[in-house]
Amino acid sequence: MRVTHNMMISTFLTDYYNNLERLQKGQNMLSSGKKFTRPSDDPVAVATSLRIKTDMARNDAYTKNADDAKSWLEITDSALSQLGDLLQRTRELAVEGANGTLTQSDMEKIAQEIMQIKQQMVQVGNTQYNGRYIFAGFRTDSAPFSETANGYSGDDNFIEFEVGPGGNKMAVNVPGSRLFDVVGGTSQLLEMMDKLKSALENGNHQSVSSMIADVDKQLENVLSVRAEVGAKLNRIDLIQNRLQNDNYNFTALLSKNEDADMAQVITNLKMDENVYRASLAAGARIIQPSLIDFLR
Repeated sequence: MRVTHNMMISTFLTDYYNNLERLQKGQNMLSSGKKFTRPSDDPVAVATSLRIKTDMARNDAYTKNADDAKSWLEITDSALSQLGDLLQRTRELAVEGANGTLTQSDMEKIAQEIMQIKQQMVQVGNTQYNGRYIFAGFRTDSAPFSETANGYSGDDNFIEFEVGPGGNKMAVNVPGSRLFDVVGGTSQLLEMMDKLKSALENGNHQSVSSMIADVDKQLENVLSVRAEVGAKLNRIDLIQNRLQNDNYNFTALLSKNEDADMAQVITNLKMDENVYRASLAAGARIIQPSLIDFLR
């Protein structure tokens, strides 16, 4: 086979551009810190990164939902705490009002405080979180309780947040119908407060005494609901910890898949640079004066 001068130059240029491309790739890895900058660099690794980033985005959405759910539950727990305190105070006043030695004036003063407590209960029932009434079921855009009619305008639906894969959902709201013991659209809790007020105003000590059991029943209901909310708060803490760990693992996997080993990159870059310099030196030897130059 006859080797021509053009063949030698062509082979040299091919090797030269290959060495230059490898050197440029190493420099890109060094400057970006990534194993690849284009899908063509490593299609399999790019596909893996896309899957990991999709999982991370989904995990971020679950984390946001979990944070929102926890805030909702914390607001609910605070409202339940207030309602429990109001009922506890109501019981104390009922016990005091059952004392037959009280004067009518004393009974009326207690009745006035009972009405103030009822008004505060309605405010608690109309507690809002982020512009939504938390005890209204799905009807979060309007106040569920009315002080005058003792009515409930919400519904019994549960608001669920998706906090994990596979349809892992959590109901974050407490329907006001359960909390305020709603029967036939009327809150039995608020009705009880009105009856207690009337009994006090009428000076009926016996009737006031008999209503202490009703207060205890309502207080027990609030404590039961609060225990459920507390259990959900504990669960949401566990979910948040798991999501945080998942996010850490996804970040580590993405880094392992994308980030370049800088020590290895620098070593390879130095080798590629030496090869590139050697190719330039070889090219200088190949492209030398030909026989024609000596015949002139």
